[in-house]
Amino acid sequence: MATSYPTFTLSDKLTPEQLDFFNKHGFIHFKNFIEEETVSAIINASKQVEKSWISNGTKKINGVPIKFGKDLDGTPIVQRFAFINQHHKTLSGLLLDPRFNALLELAGNGARLGTEEKDGMVFNHYINGPESKFSKMGWHTDGLRDIFYGTKLNPMLNVGIHLSTQKTENGGLKIIPGTHRQSVYQMLFRKKYFIDNNPDKNEVSVLPNAGDLTVHDGRLWHRVAQSSVRGEESRRRVIYVPIIAGKYEPKNENSPTVFYQRFAGIVK
Repeated sequence: MATSYPTFTLSDKLTPEQLDFFNKHGFIHFKNFIEEETVSAIINASKQVEKSWISNGTKKINGVPIKFGKDLDGTPIVQRFAFINQHHKTLSGLLLDPRFNALLELAGNGARLGTEEKDGMVFNHYINGPESKFSKMGWHTDGLRDIFYGTKLNPMLNVGIHLSTQKTENGGLKIIPGTHRQSVYQMLFRKKYFIDNNPDKNEVSVLPNAGDLTVHDGRLWHRVAQSSVRGEESRRRVIYVPIIAGKYEPKNENSPTVFYQRFAGIVK
């Protein structure tokens, strides 16, 4: 596959071409999903939630640790929000867009948006600064958690809503197309989970504009590369919400922190 790839437009039903592309490569990119005004409203909503969590000393949401860091001026910020859809109506309202229903077909029968499962809607705020705690993420698959717990490896897709325009120098999401069809052995041992962040000769850079939407199969090998620039130019915000099939497993304020999240400190 070339380093560039075709992009599409999302409507209320996927086309055969879109389905074929996703099934073959394990990811798909839709242009202009939301408008600039909506992007700004989402970012403003995240800042309101951030202010509340910091002032209240909130450390976890539904058992999921919040990842804190510092902005370029040393101000404390939240760099990874979990279940943010449950904390602001702008974010919960975003998920009411009927076009999300079209995406469920990619995961098969019984698929749903995981608004109350896994980590819910996750809001990532990357910044490459002197005190940032979240600027990259090593190679991993999202199927590891199912294997670890001895459960069936069900489809899990990550829907990305991009709030920043991504350039090559900003690093960002890298995927190895087609690896969603790999064996369990390859899923476990092809890369060193979260430790290895080295480029792969077969990787593809996902380069969205603000307002674009992407979907990638969680069974793909993927990583987040660190920005090669520092400061304000490196700032990048993206939302991910899972599409899940299989047993319904909602979380609440009494949910425990799961084992694999103890490795969150590896992610810088």
